[in-house]
Amino acid sequence: MEKIIKIYSVICIIAITMSCFFSCGGVPEDKKASAGTEKAFSVEEVLEMVAKENDVTRTLYTKAIVGKGKKQGMKFDEDWRKDDVEAGPLPALFLRGVATSIKKSPVPLGLYLGSDFPINAANKFEGQQAVLFEQIKKDQKPQFFYDDDQKLHTAMFVDLASAGACVTCHNDHAQTAKSDWKLGDVMGATTWQYPKDSLSYKETVAVLNSYAKGTVDIYMEYLDEIEAFEKSEKPVIGDKWPEEGNYLPTAEVFLDSVKKLSSYETMKHLVAAK
Repeated sequence: MEKIIKIYSVICIIAITMSCFFSCGGVPEDKKASAGTEKAFSVEEVLEMVAKENDVTRTLYTKAIVGKGKKQGMKFDEDWRKDDVEAGPLPALFLRGVATSIKKSPVPLGLYLGSDFPINAANKFEGQQAVLFEQIKKDQKPQFFYDDDQKLHTAMFVDLASAGACVTCHNDHAQTAKSDWKLGDVMGATTWQYPKDSLSYKETVAVLNSYAKGTVDIYMEYLDEIEAFEKSEKPVIGDKWPEEGNYLPTAEVFLDSVKKLSSYETMKHLVAAK
């Protein structure tokens, strides 16, 4: 239980900081009562904030865990959840785990990863998203639009081949639709969706926390999977990283690194709105 409390204290750090900001003179008295409910951010701003948090988390996981881990003999597989497979989730499946957690939460935030050359055909962009993705491939800039069919505000952000682990995995996969990926290529786009065109501070923090919780959930599931290994050598879980040997950081250490890399920019954006 103590471990869970420590991990969720990381998730709540944004909410706590915002609470202090509101209660310590950051907002005039006549605005404090409505600070949590007034419309503070456009949906585009919020989705851009959570997308940046996601970029930091995925890059850290891909490079520091998967990339360095493979050099230590750690395995990562698309079938990592199967009983006879002793491995961790590939980066795309790590993201899917985050998305699954968010979907189970009360926050109406949608997340998925798509491409024009996906390994899973179900992730192939179609219609308006396919058209917008062509523009993303040209300038790598976000695309925002309202999905009339789903009645959802939608944002697409470039997903680059930022690590050798991504390139190798996709090029060598038995079901790959493209086998000549290179570092820096635009591999796809992360797509985020939300039903409202603007969000209050409270709603914005809820979106950021739902993403952070999703990160906790999938990373802890990975660590639990390791505990069940019977044939493979288990990495030592503590405060060290794979670059130092057969080690993996605890969830607290992993998320603390994410926080250090991303929280300042997020908080700057939140506070600047006032």
